[in-house]
Amino acid sequence: MKISLIEAKPASYNGFEKFVIPRLGLPIMAAMLKKQGHDVRVYVHQLEGIWQHSLEISKSDLIGISTVTPAAPEAYDLARWVRRANKVRKKKIPVVLGGPHVSFLPEEGLEHADYVVRGEGEHTLTELVDALDGGGELSDIRGLSYREGDRIRHNPDRPLEENLDKFPFADLTLIAGHEKLRHLPITTSRGCPHDCNYCSVVSMFGRGYRRRSNPTVVRELEEHLLPLGRRIFFVDDNFAGRPKAAKELLSMMKQRGLGKKMRWYTQVTVHAARDEQLLDLMKDTNCTQVYVGLESVDPRTLKEYNKKQSVEHIRHCVKMFHKKGIRVHGMFMLGSDQDDAGTIAATVDFAKKQGINTVQFALLTPLPGTRTFEKLESENRLATRDWGLYDAFHVVHEPARMSMYELQKAAMEAWKHFYTVPSYVNAFMQFKMATGFLRFYGRKIVKKGRAELEEYLRKLRPPELQPQN
Repeated sequence: MKISLIEAKPASYNGFEKFVIPRLGLPIMAAMLKKQGHDVRVYVHQLEGIWQHSLEISKSDLIGISTVTPAAPEAYDLARWVRRANKVRKKKIPVVLGGPHVSFLPEEGLEHADYVVRGEGEHTLTELVDALDGGGELSDIRGLSYREGDRIRHNPDRPLEENLDKFPFADLTLIAGHEKLRHLPITTSRGCPHDCNYCSVVSMFGRGYRRRSNPTVVRELEEHLLPLGRRIFFVDDNFAGRPKAAKELLSMMKQRGLGKKMRWYTQVTVHAARDEQLLDLMKDTNCTQVYVGLESVDPRTLKEYNKKQSVEHIRHCVKMFHKKGIRVHGMFMLGSDQDDAGTIAATVDFAKKQGINTVQFALLTPLPGTRTFEKLESENRLATRDWGLYDAFHVVHEPARMSMYELQKAAMEAWKHFYTVPSYVNAFMQFKMATGFLRFYGRKIVKKGRAELEEYLRKLRPPELQPQN
């Protein structure tokens, strides 16, 4: 079969066009399908516009579309485009939707597609392709939802794959325009030992922490990624979820001299900073930046989010990574039931005082599949189901201690007050060139995205603050 797999892009501008990192699900599935003899191509819309490939895609025997929540509108548009093309060409091209959003809302997905793959999709998709190619029954495929006459059938959930080494390496060369990738993704694990209320990782991949074997990861680095580029992003939700295993991997990387051939980045929690041996190994293997879920500097908010950390943990984390010469990208989440304009302003002041290199002020976003979504839905506090706005830049829920307008405005001001001209000029003057460039780019993102957010802010403005004619 000729198969096209598409990663839909978010509906709104998010500033990451220069830092596109494909999700690994589709390249792994593509490698599996290619091994079975199928003709497979992956399209990442944020990397390269898929409409230039529309003629080739329309020749497919099956089209799979992966979507996270803010990309759902485009995913559904693509599915409708295929259905319209089917009518014109009088050719039935089945459409399969997968990814976190439709895993939690499969019936919504089936309004637009023929099949929905729930949860981890590697085995489910390959079995579906076999069935459609004449090799099996749909009813036998775990993790699959589809229509059977007038009713919707949800087959039993598929158990999580415990042995991640069973999956082939993600074949990035099957991505159209892969040579444009500036940062190459790899993963060592799935799942997370933590269980934050706003996060869908545990619902999707389990709280159990499943790791690939370290020799397998090193082999993928040496044989598949480094021939393509030197910038490597470990996309694990928590790279150091098992510190001992992470240190063993880094020791292997150090022994093989990989730090001289690459520089790398990853996501960790503040708890990684407690292990100085881990930090030394990260430094020795040329880790240059970490993305840390700091979330809040208000102890009440940290408790509400179910974050097992304190403000002192945050300070120590930033201090220790800086001590090792590793940049910190601090990810904060604004809009808890404890937040008001004062706590948000205090968050910006904290980030600047601690010398955090770059920050992300995300708005609390109640994603389907999370306890936050369930809570706000039960309290009738979801302001919209326009999924394109669920991108952490737009307020989509009714806050407890401020209006939606006030929260949106405070978040926009937070970005503006951190990414100032002096912030990047001072970094350059201190010869922190990477920090200076990233803050300069951050300021460009803020300015470019502000026009759209200003329009959204005007829509949220209460009547008493509307300009008078």
